Amino acid sequence: MHGSGGGGDAVTAVSLTDVAAYLPGEPVPAGFYTEYPGAEDKLRGHPMFRVPPFRHHVAPDETNADMVERAVEPLIERHGRAAIRGVDVLLVHSQLPDLPFVGAGTEVARRLGLSPEWLVDVANAGCASFVHMLKLARQLLTTTDAKTALICNAQSAAGQWFTQSEVRRLAQAAIPGDGCGVAYVTRSAGSPVLDVETRHIGAYAGDMRVAVDDGRKYWEPGESQLRIGFTDSSVAKVLARGNRLVPEVVTDLCGRLGVATGDIDALITNQPNRTFLRNWREALQLPAERHLNTFDQYGNLFGAAIPITLDRAIRSGEVKDGDLVVLGGFAHAGDFAGAAAVRWHGGGDDR
Repeated sequence: MHGSGGGGDAVTAVSLTDVAAYLPGEPVPAGFYTEYPGAEDKLRGHPMFRVPPFRHHVAPDETNADMVERAVEPLIERHGRAAIRGVDVLLVHSQLPDLPFVGAGTEVARRLGLSPEWLVDVANAGCASFVHMLKLARQLLTTTDAKTALICNAQSAAGQWFTQSEVRRLAQAAIPGDGCGVAYVTRSAGSPVLDVETRHIGAYAGDMRVAVDDGRKYWEPGESQLRIGFTDSSVAKVLARGNRLVPEVVTDLCGRLGVATGDIDALITNQPNRTFLRNWREALQLPAERHLNTFDQYGNLFGAAIPITLDRAIRSGEVKDGDLVVLGGFAHAGDFAGAAAVRWHGGGDDR
């Protein structure tokens, strides 16, 4: 059910060398949802649905590949086009795929001129998919001839799914935001990935549901609009599991590293709501200033939250040279949880 990443001596060290991000459009205020005719009030006081002041939305014709292309631009500027085009591994997670059957990975490769030996569109691990992909990249870079990887997290559901006329009235709609975070991972010792803890929890599979009022399958024609199937019972389960899982994986990770959770310099997690953020840092005995988030500015960014927040924290100086950075989160209704530790050194050897 769980395991560490393996590898870690000087020869096989893998570094999270750099990150970059892209936020589409101008900030969208909370009133876009809360002042919409018929906006739902009954859940707005619930911890799961307290509305962030702002979020970003993709443009109507903006795709996941479009956002990845924009997010990668700073990496090209800092490391050179040849280095990015030469990556051996491309890992892509799209929270809302643009097309049935087809992930965004091959289109990303075409846009960026990549010819990776390994190309994987990651469909699982949701809000913690960055940790999952970092572990996959680390494994490939330590056990194959691959030397570099590009990790891409694109989230485009807020400006598409949650702006539907009926869904927009629901409390769930006001929480998500759109954006894309990317990372350049290299076989080097500059900013080493110290360890990774992941758990795939089959017992909770299927608890994340979508709903339509007419009972059709989501791909069948109909009049009702697809939404997340929240009930009072399912919300309670998600809160209980999330409150437990993230501190567990972070604590176990720190235990293997021989450090106390209170010694983490910067914790960056997924950010479903303020309640989870508060509960996680209290469980891990961290002050608010060391648990970094962008919830009030960008909302729930799903899988893109970790790389986007990390990028912002590095550019703002909140993450400093030598910091122990821990990235963690859980997915869906608790079917995945993971945490990764990085010793940040200003971008590593390749910066």
